[in-house]
Amino acid sequence: MRPWNTFVEGDNLDVLRAMAAAGDQVDLVYVDPPYNTGNDFAYRDDFRDEGGRPASRHAAWAAMMRPRLEAARDLLRVTGAIFVSIDDHEAARLRLLMDEVFGEECFLAQVVVNLNPKGRQLGRGFATSHEYLLVYARDPRRTVLDATSAEAVDERDFPLTEEGTGRRYRHLPLRNTNKKFNPATAPTLHFPVWGDPSDGRVATAPFAGAAEVRPVFGDGRPAVWRWSRPLIDERPDDLVCRVVRGRTGERVDVFQKDWLHREGGRRKKLTTIWLAEEVGSTDTAVAELKALVGHVFESPKPTGLVRRVLATMPDDAVVLDFFAGSGTTGHAVALQNAADGGSRTCVSVNSAEPTRVGSNAHAAGLLTVADITRARLRAVDATLGGGLEERRLH
Repeated sequence: MRPWNTFVEGDNLDVLRAMAAAGDQVDLVYVDPPYNTGNDFAYRDDFRDEGGRPASRHAAWAAMMRPRLEAARDLLRVTGAIFVSIDDHEAARLRLLMDEVFGEECFLAQVVVNLNPKGRQLGRGFATSHEYLLVYARDPRRTVLDATSAEAVDERDFPLTEEGTGRRYRHLPLRNTNKKFNPATAPTLHFPVWGDPSDGRVATAPFAGAAEVRPVFGDGRPAVWRWSRPLIDERPDDLVCRVVRGRTGERVDVFQKDWLHREGGRRKKLTTIWLAEEVGSTDTAVAELKALVGHVFESPKPTGLVRRVLATMPDDAVVLDFFAGSGTTGHAVALQNAADGGSRTCVSVNSAEPTRVGSNAHAAGLLTVADITRARLRAVDATLGGGLEERRLH
């Protein structure tokens, strides 16, 4: 059985190409690349423009990212997806770059991540409290990414309680509220049903005391149902007839009992704003890392953020992080496997970039960034298990 975590020390472009040559494939890529802060990149690439002059900071950053994204694309299975963290300095250029590398049609979302709820108080202007997460599928028609979550479900959205069982539910109109669906576009779903608002009973055939109900929009125009006749016949107990007041006065309508807890578990689409209270913040990320190896890395990502990413993919996904930093992705994979019994595996890649002399990491004997990643993943294995394989590619 493969270990949950594999760490490879080396230049990530070399590692990615070596993985491709070996025929490796992955299901999910999550990366938190170096942001364009004005400092030199720790990579050997020669960033020059067409005239041989040193490239601008933006152009050099994009030139560093392009071959790595291309290599990651080639490693992704056709069902896979990639998530890339970025801030305002290069968000626009990264979006354009990923459109070129993966294709505009493969774009799924640009998520706003609230990693610093208090906002950055240094500098001029606004107190920035967010970063971004760009999400692309290798092939949006075949991807297995599921952008829903059980955690996104709010029990307060289900205010009704069934007598006797205590089950929570809400009423949803049985008619389709999307006006693109109407008798012209979905004629088989435009038919009468019969309902009795005194006891709530609904059927597809007339019965004593029932009124005929046809689907209509709020303005009285014909609509269609969301359920077919056979489904209504199969699940009459999940429907209820009620009197409602609309623009044209009182009328009888039919509603679905939408249960909070249903077979297979309820899930809800993830929004494109992820709050720190949901996924963690930079402060909680620092605390997580400190508990394992000390305060040895500036601005790590919280494991909660990566665990939400992991939850969009199957629980046996092969994960790749080729800007591994402090090792958050490998840590998150181990935490998620321990929580749900999954068999995810993660390949983390980091270079032997020296840590700054005088920094906490350097003082702790972690002389390269790779040393930080390795130390964290060793501590994760010691506390959570799952195994760790270590390699070097130089």
